[in-house]
Amino acid sequence: MKATELRKITAEELHKQMMDLLREQFNLRMQRGSGQLSKPSQMKSVRRDIARIKTVMAELTVKS
Repeated sequence: MKATELRKITAEELHKQMMDLLREQFNLRMQRGSGQLSKPSQMKSVRRDIARIKTVMAELTVKS
């Protein structure tokens, strides 16, 4: 997901996506802890998606 795509989404939808990604990050951490994580690169992509959403949300608060 790109930042340009995220800027077109409403704040409520951004918040919902953030919660989904945080849940996914938690599940990936649990899989890593139990040795069941098949794609370690997925942790990196989820972490970066969370950072992108936080950046766009910060931009929205500054504009308001």
